[in-house]
Amino acid sequence: MLRRFGNAFRPALAPISLALASLALASPAFASTGGHGLDGAALGVIWAVPFIGILLSIALFPLLAPHVWHHHFGKIAAAWALAFIAPFTLLHGEAVIEPLAETVLLDYLPFVILLGALFTIAGGILVTGNLHGSPKTNLSLLAIGTLLASVVGTTGASMVMIRPLLRANDGRRHNVHVVIFFIFLVSNIGGSLTPLGDPPLFLGYLRGVGFFWTTLHMLKETIFAAVILLGLFFAIDYRLYHNDDDFRGKFDPTPDTGRVGVQGRLNIALLAVVVGAVLLSGSWKPGVGFHVFGVEVELQNLSRDLILIAAAVASLWLTPKALRVRNGFEWGPILEVAKLFAGIFVTIIPVLAMLRAARDGAFAPLVNLVTAADGSPVNAMYFWATGLLSSFLDNAPTYLVFFNLAGGDPQHLMGEMSTTLVAISAGAVFMGANSYIGNAPNFMVKSIAEGAGVRMPSFFGYLAWSFGILAPLFLLMTWLFFA
Repeated sequence: MLRRFGNAFRPALAPISLALASLALASPAFASTGGHGLDGAALGVIWAVPFIGILLSIALFPLLAPHVWHHHFGKIAAAWALAFIAPFTLLHGEAVIEPLAETVLLDYLPFVILLGALFTIAGGILVTGNLHGSPKTNLSLLAIGTLLASVVGTTGASMVMIRPLLRANDGRRHNVHVVIFFIFLVSNIGGSLTPLGDPPLFLGYLRGVGFFWTTLHMLKETIFAAVILLGLFFAIDYRLYHNDDDFRGKFDPTPDTGRVGVQGRLNIALLAVVVGAVLLSGSWKPGVGFHVFGVEVELQNLSRDLILIAAAVASLWLTPKALRVRNGFEWGPILEVAKLFAGIFVTIIPVLAMLRAARDGAFAPLVNLVTAADGSPVNAMYFWATGLLSSFLDNAPTYLVFFNLAGGDPQHLMGEMSTTLVAISAGAVFMGANSYIGNAPNFMVKSIAEGAGVRMPSFFGYLAWSFGILAPLFLLMTWLFFA
């Protein structure tokens, strides 16, 4: 997937030095109130440098220094995190502890635990039988994965479906487009119909949005996007398949293994346990919490995370190792996501604080775009602002920022402002497909595909695909649903 870096700490010193040298340009940042304990209105834009740095590292190092990136991407992510933590600590001492604890305990750990559980359990489900990657077969697999994503989440559906799809197409010369459309549909857009599908919708559920509200109100947008993408995929795949003289069924490196079936069915039951644990944390409110470094960890969320860990351990213990070997299961993709997103979650702290400050923060011009002169919401801009930020920031906190910017009252948003809430939800979920870092499953799918020998495009190469295909689709959706 993302690759290599050589003298790891030499480039790390540059962002830290830049941040330290520029402290005079930034105002006092810490406040006892506000998101993550930071007063976004008092933060200078210099505090966004570490976040921009980690994004540029993810984009450029695999192109410019792939060997170095492959061996040191975790160190690079840590260096950018320190580029925020070190100067902030010099200015404010222990004040950095609470925002870091809040990010780690309430955002990062639940995020990684959920992804890790789904990754581990789905890795124990083996679809047997060798499908041949004809356009009709590929279309069927993409459609099934898209439907499955709202039931077991985009991560669960991606991990279950990507390996059979790769095996089906491992004899084809042209197979990159298959994985790219898989990321569009299964890893992102398919998760838009329930809170189980994608983390932003789960946050909305925790804040009072009805469980089936997105199913009813986002159905037409989801069907519209999915049908267009599936139709476009079939047209592209049909043309490539029938013009590919190297393949068209002549050679397939995966031997035939009889009828299609499923092994590791116990893991399907464990996926149901994961779904139940997520639902539990949203519906059970015991009013019990534990304070860690000044941050309250609620019992229902702690219980959810413990259940998810137990389900993942049970999957490892009860699934035969030989089955995972046959499935091509390895820990590399989830470890890569865990390391890179640790850096992203830390460096995003000041960026989100500035966004939460709305018109008083450094990003006030962006915030002004979503509100008309008369104070009414501009739904098209809510869709694009949420979406474009979700393409590069984590889409869950970005959703929450615009959810709160629109008033934060779930009853009002589900009623009079339902179109605004749909715009925010669709932007966060759909446009997570715009880049490799828009949604965590994108990373894992890319890594697994590269491990299977697919020559996936670079960060900017993928942006060319998404810009060429998704941007026109989202412009059309803006005109139809949010204008």
